[in-house]
Amino acid sequence: MATSAVTGATESRFLALNGETSAPVTANDAASADRFLKLLVTQLQNQDPLNPLDNAQITSQMAQINTVNGIQKLNTTVEGLNDQFVQLQTLTGAALVGHDVTVKGSKIALAEGHGVAGFELASTADNVKVELLSEAGRVVDTLNLGVHAAGRHSFNWTPESQADGNGYKFRVVATNGTAAVESSPLMRDRVLAVQTTATGLKLETASNGLVAYSDIKGFN
Repeated sequence: MATSAVTGATESRFLALNGETSAPVTANDAASADRFLKLLVTQLQNQDPLNPLDNAQITSQMAQINTVNGIQKLNTTVEGLNDQFVQLQTLTGAALVGHDVTVKGSKIALAEGHGVAGFELASTADNVKVELLSEAGRVVDTLNLGVHAAGRHSFNWTPESQADGNGYKFRVVATNGTAAVESSPLMRDRVLAVQTTATGLKLETASNGLVAYSDIKGFN
């Protein structure tokens, strides 16, 4: 319920005690709180000595207006913290321009004939195998990496030949006994620029285009 609606309902209840009615409240919360207190004082000053206002009702109404004010202050504080977080995130993202980050992806680029990539396991695997594929999808090499625990891992690869150029990909096959273990390939990508969008900070990368900052798995 909006704060102005709650305050308006509170004022209406006090006016009803005197047989009065109130138009919908459209002023800001501070003005509404001030009117509420004035109404309360008026009610106390003009109450029937033989039929005084119920203390429980007065306490309830006071608690309600305090809650409204508290929510408004909390909202203001949260908005301020969110603005600071967005600014900090933007500065952090800008510092990544020209650097490599780890994101989901199965490409493995070679630098001076050497490639680095990784994978993430959902649970422990007693056998992890990485197959390196040419741009045409042909298996050109296989890495048997053995036992790996759940979490993120990296591997290095140097092809025996440069005949397939630099357009390599890889896939991970992980098992625990006869059961398959869920895995996600991770690749390195270069950050070219940052963008602040309505859905949050995004990084423009060389191979994957726009990537949400929250999707970054690591910094290299």
